[in-house]
Amino acid sequence: MSLSPLEHDRRHGELDQVIRAYAGQPADDTPDTPGRALTAYLRHTWHTRPWALATAEAQLREYARNPPGRLRLRLGEFYAIPDVGLPEPDVQQWLSCLADHIRHSVETGEAPPPATPATHWEWHARFPELGQFLGGWFSQDMPDEFDDHDAAVDDYAAGTHPQLVARLAGELHELLALDLDESDHALAVAELGMEVEPPAPYSPGAWLALVARRLGSPRAEYGRPDTAR
Repeated sequence: MSLSPLEHDRRHGELDQVIRAYAGQPADDTPDTPGRALTAYLRHTWHTRPWALATAEAQLREYARNPPGRLRLRLGEFYAIPDVGLPEPDVQQWLSCLADHIRHSVETGEAPPPATPATHWEWHARFPELGQFLGGWFSQDMPDEFDDHDAAVDDYAAGTHPQLVARLAGELHELLALDLDESDHALAVAELGMEVEPPAPYSPGAWLALVARRLGSPRAEYGRPDTAR
């Protein structure tokens, strides 16, 4: 039988977060230099959950030292490392390399400086509610589901808990505070799941600013659109 959710998180939860950071990224870490994906994981985790780094180091090292044997493979009671583009015999050495970099970061306090997200994982880790909003309401099906962009925004606001709406407004302001140019705003919304163009005549950045203003006013009652809009 497979691992229960509690057992999975206890033994491999933070290991899984590290591995997820490699989605679409090469496992190109060397003993001297962490790769782009691990740097993104370290930057975000230092900022949001620094206590999780020690857990990540321990889980990576334990998995590298004790990969699942035949019995655990047969029972399904193990965490399966996704394909990261490395030959299977090299994966344990790579996991140990990641653990070494994380340990060095914790012991020295050396953390990547704040920066614009550099990977798909980091965009979603830093802006989770914005990813839900853009990916859920502005996919390629949006023109079939809503009359226009404003209707999609209204639908999100009407059916989402006010605290999550406030979180989205905060994430929008944080993204806009990065002072990106328009090509980077276009990249940001694409990474976060938006599959349609912003409404004319707005650029991606101008439209995000408009949405931030619209969602910035508190709503009196969950489940009912703000009649003042």
